[in-house]
Amino acid sequence: MGKKQHQKDKMYLTATEWSQFYGGKKTVANTGGAEFRRLPFDHCALSLQPFEHPLCTPDGTIYDLMHIVPFLKKYHIDPATGKPLDSKSFLKLNFTKNSDGFYHCPVLFKVFNENSHIVAIRTTGNVFSYEAVEQLNLKPKNFKDLLTDEPFTRNDIITLQDPSNLEKFNFHNFHHVKNKMVIGDEDEEEKGKDSYHNLKSVNSVTKEVLDELKKEARNKPAEKEADVKKKADKFNAAHYSTGAVAASSTSTAVEPSTFHEAAVLDDDVVRYGRVKKKGYARIVTNLGPLNLELHCEITPKTCENFIKLAKNGYYEGTIFHRSIRNFMIQGGDPTGTGNGGESVWKKAFKDEFSPNLSHQGRGILSMANSGPNTNKSQFFITYRSCQHLDKKHSIFGRVVGGMDTLSKMEKIETDKNDKPLEEIKILKVIVFVDPFQEVDDQLLKLREQEKEEKESLLVKKVEPEQKKLKTFHNGVGKYIDSKSVTEAENDVVEIKKKK
Repeated sequence: MGKKQHQKDKMYLTATEWSQFYGGKKTVANTGGAEFRRLPFDHCALSLQPFEHPLCTPDGTIYDLMHIVPFLKKYHIDPATGKPLDSKSFLKLNFTKNSDGFYHCPVLFKVFNENSHIVAIRTTGNVFSYEAVEQLNLKPKNFKDLLTDEPFTRNDIITLQDPSNLEKFNFHNFHHVKNKMVIGDEDEEEKGKDSYHNLKSVNSVTKEVLDELKKEARNKPAEKEADVKKKADKFNAAHYSTGAVAASSTSTAVEPSTFHEAAVLDDDVVRYGRVKKKGYARIVTNLGPLNLELHCEITPKTCENFIKLAKNGYYEGTIFHRSIRNFMIQGGDPTGTGNGGESVWKKAFKDEFSPNLSHQGRGILSMANSGPNTNKSQFFITYRSCQHLDKKHSIFGRVVGGMDTLSKMEKIETDKNDKPLEEIKILKVIVFVDPFQEVDDQLLKLREQEKEEKESLLVKKVEPEQKKLKTFHNGVGKYIDSKSVTEAENDVVEIKKKK
């Protein structure tokens, strides 16, 4: 047994053990080469990002047009060297890409990489590998551009990248990096609008989500520029409050509020609650008319969508693209394929089901969809009872006239994809009764009356004019009537003394 065999069995960790074996910070030798960070040749020396519109200075430093112009306007110097620079000194570069999207030499077709010797011709801006220029221009003394035959001199050859001299690609030595010179907040804000600006790398799922959000933001109409709070009136005021008082008393993140305000009901809730009658419309086809009764008081959202699309002429010229005998006929798609169409709100809306409505009988008008809550513009009319479609498709009307036209549609032969061989076209849709427009007019009239009543109550009452004082004489006490004073003094009542 050796001596001191348990001298390392301690109840604590030493600094060496912590750093070497248990994830502690390790000391790194401070070498000069550690500060060298190379900028790729296809990156802008100012933004340190891949360039799209490359320009170069006389010494071969490459910048992107979109970044260097704002910088020059502000600082008037070369970002890399700090020397004075103007926009006239720049040369537009013409890089060539291969079929795979990589920069390459247009003569030798060699792909440029970190070890390529790359040069540009000042007179044309074309970019070649130095090997091509040396073999085809310098050695045979043929000083003409290899693509355009434009003459140039030896001094017109600008070196963009030389593998033997990489010091100019060390962006730690760039003047704008050392002095932390920035273009400005405006440019940063423009970049920040991009979904990928602050992300180094994203996977496919994240990219799809960001693209979808970007698409929604682009299609979304411009909302209120100023955040105007919608006020409640006696028509859209809810029976409950906004909850702002309770929220502000229990959270420091909410703006303090001491006044209870009624919550504002959605416009559709107010409008649909006042719809008490049915709507009526007529679909005019090339085979005859179909008169429709719409259940506006039961399925208001679906009926309003159909009525507004009809009034806008959305269905004019469309065809019934699908017909199955003893089942139904479907239309309402402008593309005529069954895959198109959109609602009046430009997005799909929710299903509306009612126990009072069923696909029972011939001539039931219902919405076609591709799943729950995907209603748009397509609809179908049943040839017979289809009660298995209940709670799957929103019923919003029925045919009350033109059953002979529906019979003509059913008799037309179809192909293997259920498309009628003879075209059944909707010429126009006429709306006879629109309960939603009537409700809108009624609400507008009632709100105007309420506004007039409030304005009449706020009218200020005209104060009566004060009586002008009468002057009885000039000087001090001119407003005092001396005669009335003397009369008052003479009218003194004597008080009898008690005996």
